[in-house]
Amino acid sequence: MSILAKIAEIENEMARTQKNKATAHHLGLLKARLAKLRRELITPKGGSGGATGEGFDVAKTGDARVGFVGFPSVGKSTLLSNLAGVYSEVAAYEFTTLTTVPGVIRYKGAKIQLLDLPGIIEGAKDGKGRGRQVIAVARTCNLILIVLDVLKPLVHKKLIEHELEGFGIRLNKQPPNIGFKKKDKGGINFTATCAQSELDSETVKSILAEYKIHNADITLRSDVTADDLIDVVEGNRVYIPCIYVLNKIDQISIEELDIIYKVPHCVPISAHHRWNFDDLLEKMWDYLKLVRIYTKPKGQLPDYTSPVVLPDGRLSVEDFCLKIHKNLIKELKYALVWGSSVKHNPQKVGKDHVMEDEDVIQLVKK
Repeated sequence: MSILAKIAEIENEMARTQKNKATAHHLGLLKARLAKLRRELITPKGGSGGATGEGFDVAKTGDARVGFVGFPSVGKSTLLSNLAGVYSEVAAYEFTTLTTVPGVIRYKGAKIQLLDLPGIIEGAKDGKGRGRQVIAVARTCNLILIVLDVLKPLVHKKLIEHELEGFGIRLNKQPPNIGFKKKDKGGINFTATCAQSELDSETVKSILAEYKIHNADITLRSDVTADDLIDVVEGNRVYIPCIYVLNKIDQISIEELDIIYKVPHCVPISAHHRWNFDDLLEKMWDYLKLVRIYTKPKGQLPDYTSPVVLPDGRLSVEDFCLKIHKNLIKELKYALVWGSSVKHNPQKVGKDHVMEDEDVIQLVKK
C-alpha cells in the first residue's frame, strides 16, 4: 500500500470521526500518524536520493530571501521582472517558468533576493508537478509572497496554504509555547501551566507513543492543540511570515478594492501596470524585520550609503562583528554606539549590547 493511499485512508477516517471529548484521543493519534507519513513523503527512505531537479536550488545572496509562491499564471514572473528588472520568461500560457529565477532588489540599503518559483498545483505536497522542489526552496525563504489572482476565488489561497502546511511550513504563526525534552528514563512527565481545552496527559502520552517516545518532559505553557504538540515533536517545522499579493487589480472596481484592503496580511497590486509597488515593498520590509547598522571609521563621518543589515533576533555587537569577519570579535576592545539603543551618544558598549535600526557603530580594536 503506497504512502499516498495510507494518507488518504487516515484523512477519510478523520473526516468520518465526530469531534468531541470522547474522540479527541483517537483524533490526536490519527494526526500523529498523518504527520509521520507526510514526513516520509518529503524525505523518501533509503539511497542517496535520485537526481534532483536541474538548477532548482539557488545560492543565497543578499540579506534576505523572498519567494513568490502561487498557482501558474497569476503574474509571479511579471511581478519579478517589474520589481527587480530581471527577465523571467512571461507568456500567456500556464507553466511558463520551469525553474527558480532569482533577482535582487536594493531597498533601504538592504539587498533582498527575490525568487520566482514555478507555479504549484494541487497535490504539490504529495510530489505532483515538481511541487516538492518548489516547496523545498520556499522553506529556505525569510518571507513568502503568495501571489493570487483577484479574479479567481479565494479557494486558491486556502489550497496553497494547505500545500505549504503539509510541508511543515507555518505561515504568520509563532512557534507554540511548549517545552519538550527527551530523557533516557523516568517515563513521561507532563505539566500544564494553564487550563487545556484539547490535550490531557493521556492524549499527550498516546501521541508520544506513536513516535516511540516513552521518556520525556513536556511542559505546556499556553492552551495548545494536538497539531502544535506534533509540530514540536517533529521538530522540522519552519515559521515564516507571509504576505498575500492580490494581482491584476486593474480588472476590478474601486468598491471591490476597498473590500480587499481590509483582508489582513494582504496587498493588492497590478504587476503589469506597476501599481502599488511601494506599498508592497514597505510591507515586505515590515515583515522581514531587518535592522540597518551604519559604520563609522575613526575621525570620519558615518557611511550612510551601505549599511550592514542584520536579521531580527541577531542584533548584538558580536553578531555585527561576525557578519563582517569572524576574526574581528577577537580583536574587539569595545564599541562606540550612537542611536536609539543607547542612553548617551556615543556610548561605550561591550559585545553583548543589542542594537536597534539605524544605529551608528564604531569598533575600537585592542
